[in-house]
Amino acid sequence: MKKLLPLIFTLLFASVVYAQTEPANYGVIVNKFKLFYNSNKPDSIYKIFGPEMRNALTADQFKATTAQLKTQLGALNQTTFTGFNDPIATYDAAFQNGTLTLRLSLNKAGQIIGLLLQPAQPKTTAATATTSSDPDMIEIPVMQKVFTGNIAGTLGIPKKATGKVPVVLIIAGSGPTDRDGNNPLGVSANSYKLLASALAKNGIATLRYDKRMIGQSTSNTKEADLRFDDYADDAIALIGMLHSDARFSSVFVLGHSEGSLVGMLACADQPVAGFISVAGAGERADKILTEQLKSKPQFVQDAFKVVLDSLRKGKTTDRVDPSLFGLARPSVQPYLRSWMYHEPKAELKKLKIPVLILQGTNDLQITVADAEKLKKAKSDATLVIIPGMNHVLKDAPADKDKNLETYKDPNLPIKPELVTNIVAFINKLK
Repeated sequence: MKKLLPLIFTLLFASVVYAQTEPANYGVIVNKFKLFYNSNKPDSIYKIFGPEMRNALTADQFKATTAQLKTQLGALNQTTFTGFNDPIATYDAAFQNGTLTLRLSLNKAGQIIGLLLQPAQPKTTAATATTSSDPDMIEIPVMQKVFTGNIAGTLGIPKKATGKVPVVLIIAGSGPTDRDGNNPLGVSANSYKLLASALAKNGIATLRYDKRMIGQSTSNTKEADLRFDDYADDAIALIGMLHSDARFSSVFVLGHSEGSLVGMLACADQPVAGFISVAGAGERADKILTEQLKSKPQFVQDAFKVVLDSLRKGKTTDRVDPSLFGLARPSVQPYLRSWMYHEPKAELKKLKIPVLILQGTNDLQITVADAEKLKKAKSDATLVIIPGMNHVLKDAPADKDKNLETYKDPNLPIKPELVTNIVAFINKLK
């Protein structure tokens, strides 16, 4: 999986900073950094590192990393102070080939103890809060830059929050799903919006977002170039943003449906306190999709098997049955192949953080057996089976037609047991 951040020297702090007065000693150091960087003198920068930085990074490592940055971004043309939250100052660093956010931390001796360069972060202050009819939640628009474009989302902050609160990153399921859990293929249940509201009532913040190329999220990625790991990279960028926000005490990741596997990949080696899988598949994508297509005519199943056999051999099928165009048209097949590469049970087993697995009994797409397979792979995970909950997280009958009716009802509340279990899991770990 490719990393989104072009360079991280060392991160010895986590905070969000807003415009105040630049301390004079920080101005001196950032100007020295700019001077030495542009004159190819990384050793001179290293000399003003504090012991914490020297212990984390050798001079040779720093020299190599600086050379990499220079190759990628060119000269540092200008640094503009944007805020200070003791002991961290933040700057817009305008390089020849792009602008990054520079965060700098000094000790009392004026030595560098924290130095971070990352894609420019969105300014999410109270002034940008949108009007919300929810009495328990302040909604703030977020726009996170990634290499291929921007990821747009909504940060939900509990109105009665005092001090730092935990925050949950909600990763959407399959298809063209937006930040609220809706998509143009017949889903308007508002599941994620309702979940965000319910968690806000319990003092927990959320970030829900439009998937890449969906809603307000923009990308220069073409459909044929999209890969499953791209979704994980987007989530990693958002995890980093939340982790560096001083309003939050800890970051949790909740992945729904396909988003469960995305979340497993994104949580690996990231500053995440816990992972929550909701209606997550227990098998590879090819097996899950084959199972779901068993309700279709045999010729559709056979045609899909031909596509899968080709993908397993690393090839695509240029001509597919029209009935499969939505699922396996040629431009989507590279994505399917990349999705099939990941085994959920193996990815979940890799995680070294607490895991909560939630599954409804009336889910038409993912079964209780899937949840049990995930639990078997991660024996220390907590498994909760929620009676009556369907795939859009609502109370629904087992009858297929009546179950599907809930997919179009944004006013139907989400299953209460879903919320209580998530809240209990987070409160135990926050």
